[in-house]
Amino acid sequence: MKVLAINGSARKGGNTAQLLTMALEELTAAGHETELMEMAGQVLAGCIGCYKCLEKKDKRCGVKNDKTNDYIEKMLAADAILLGSPTYFADVTANMKALIERAGMVSRVNGNLFRRKLGAGVVAVRRAGASHVFSTLNNFFLIGEMIVVGSSYWNIGRGRDAGQVREDEEGIKTMRDLGRNLAWLLEKTGR
Repeated sequence: MKVLAINGSARKGGNTAQLLTMALEELTAAGHETELMEMAGQVLAGCIGCYKCLEKKDKRCGVKNDKTNDYIEKMLAADAILLGSPTYFADVTANMKALIERAGMVSRVNGNLFRRKLGAGVVAVRRAGASHVFSTLNNFFLIGEMIVVGSSYWNIGRGRDAGQVREDEEGIKTMRDLGRNLAWLLEKTGR
C-alpha cells in the first residue's frame, strides 16, 4: 500500500515534517510504501474559480504554473494521505490551503476521486490554534468522502523551534499510534 504525506510547512525538515515522519516510520515498519513531499520553497495559489477542471474532467487543475497537479497525481496514486501543517494564525499555511482548495475541486468535479481513501491530518503548534488547523484538514477529508483515521489523541505535536516536537512525549506517542492505526486499517481494508 502507498501512503503519501504532504508537509505544508514553509520550513523543510521542521516540526511538521518530523511529526509526519514519526507516523510514516510506523507505516514503513508495517511494510507499506511511504513518501514525504515537502512544500517548502514553493508558492501555490488558491483556486481561481476558472472551472477548467469541470470542463475537461481530466483529473487536473487548469492552472498549470505550479506543482499542484504533481501533488494531485501523487494523491491519486496513494491509498492513504497525510496532510500536515504548522499553525499559522490559527489555521493551515497558505500553501496547504491552496492545495486543499484546488485538489478538493478537481476531486469533486471528477466524481470524488479521493473517496474511501484513508486520510489523517497532522498539526505542529507552538501554543494554541491547533484545533482549528486540525478541523480544516479533517474537513478536506470528510468533504471528499475519505475515511478519517484517528489516534490516541488529536494529531498534534508542540514545539516552536525545529526539533522541539521531539520533546513532546504525548505528541510522539500520538504520531506513532496514528501510524500504527493507519497500517492496521490499510491491512483490514485490503488497500
